[in-house]
Amino acid sequence: MKITGEMPVGKRSRFGGAGTFKAFDPRRGAEIEPPFGIASHQDVDDACKLALQAFESYRETSPASRSAFLSCAADNLLALGDVLYERAASETGLSVERIKGETARTAGQLRLFAEVVRRGHWRHATIDSGDVDRLPLPKADLRMQKVPLGPVAVFGASNFPILYSVAGGDTASALAAGCPVVVKAHGSHPGTSELIGKAIQAAVAQCCLHEGVFSMLIAAGNAVGEALVDHPAIRAVAFTGSESGGMTLVRRGAARPVPIPVFAEMTSANPNFVLPHALRKRAHDFAAIFVERMTAGVGQMCLKPGLIVAIEGEGYGALRDALGEALSGVAAEPMLSPGIHDHYCSEAERSRVAPSSTSIAKGRAPQARFEGQSEIFELAAAEVLATPSLAGEMFGPAAMLVRCRDAEQMLAVAASLRGQLTVALHLEPEDMDLAKRLLPVVEDKTNRILANKFSNMVEIGYATVHGGPFPATSDPRFTSVGATAIDRFLKPICYENLPEALLPPALRDDNPLSLWRVRDGELELR
Repeated sequence: MKITGEMPVGKRSRFGGAGTFKAFDPRRGAEIEPPFGIASHQDVDDACKLALQAFESYRETSPASRSAFLSCAADNLLALGDVLYERAASETGLSVERIKGETARTAGQLRLFAEVVRRGHWRHATIDSGDVDRLPLPKADLRMQKVPLGPVAVFGASNFPILYSVAGGDTASALAAGCPVVVKAHGSHPGTSELIGKAIQAAVAQCCLHEGVFSMLIAAGNAVGEALVDHPAIRAVAFTGSESGGMTLVRRGAARPVPIPVFAEMTSANPNFVLPHALRKRAHDFAAIFVERMTAGVGQMCLKPGLIVAIEGEGYGALRDALGEALSGVAAEPMLSPGIHDHYCSEAERSRVAPSSTSIAKGRAPQARFEGQSEIFELAAAEVLATPSLAGEMFGPAAMLVRCRDAEQMLAVAASLRGQLTVALHLEPEDMDLAKRLLPVVEDKTNRILANKFSNMVEIGYATVHGGPFPATSDPRFTSVGATAIDRFLKPICYENLPEALLPPALRDDNPLSLWRVRDGELELR
């Protein structure tokens, strides 16, 4: 498939009418052909109106039809092959192997949601049987299911050009829910986005769905995103990116004449609490794996482990030395974009100049303009408690080691943290008493707790949770990864005393969809 600089809007591809820009190769420090047309306000309006037109029919598609569409999109994504891998690598500086892995995981996500649609649990079909003979008043017949909200705007992420972008979890879960999607492609990888957008566009046609089920807009600034959130056809927004960007959209969605939810995944340092016996027993092993995970993808992952909290004592010096040893051989690599590189350098400098900060380890020096040099800083827990922002995310290959005086100070640091996507506890059986004290504290700080693992390896399945208290996300009740990500784009509807002929199939007595349902408080097997 050839990259043309066009964007799929409904069944047609068009060249945006609000100017042009080119992608940038961070490895070569040069722009990449061809030029891309920037979406105009008319393009936004056309895409959103098509999505609204598609909603009426798409929401009523059968489980088999919607499942087949998601599977077809997965097949089309994988069929792009080398042209996708090479373009994504050139637009991001990430390795082809990383892009291949990301593509396979994205196809797996689409297929997971195809399975979710088929099984139908997402409907939460629930029946409270009526009783006309109940006294003093008859009992109403109540039947509830969840239905799609309407067209969803999805903002592609910079750091995952496949997995959190055009065909990523937000798009897959919204389409699974029965919501048409309008994607704002990220300006850092427009060629990658065009290829994937056209693969989904082709799947819409192959499955004979309304053309408005999927559209994609290409843009380099904020104007298109703002117009998308403002458009009255859009009923929900999904965003992955910075806290400032996410909160701008949250406020914008809330300020609309008819407010809409904005599900924003934003920032997390993903702390690792190394408990005393684990520290004594395996400081060296912990350090080696931590550095490997911290520097993967040049540290540009939302689940990058970026914070270590440990207590001074036996093993602490060994941990400090092992971190330095492991990091010293790590080469600097190109970061995703000049803007991300410069922001990373300023975040690292903020940590470097903190009063008690010590740079305990650095990777190899950069050899090119946009390469990020890895670094680990050490701070006293007292300073983190006085200035909690020092324990915030550094988006890039850097991390912070927080030195605690004792277990009480470790607990205080845990309580001082902002919301996180993950918290990891590294422990031995002898650490169980302290772990039990830590657990309720970190349950208040995150929605995903790991034991003796690192955060940026996540299994995508039915129990997956990728969310957390603010500022990790804008709403800790939901996940953006895993089967239950679909819940963000659904609303409950209760039908009271409706005749059987008017009831949706999921709630009819004969259960034509063969769903598992809850009837009068008991699970009713299909």
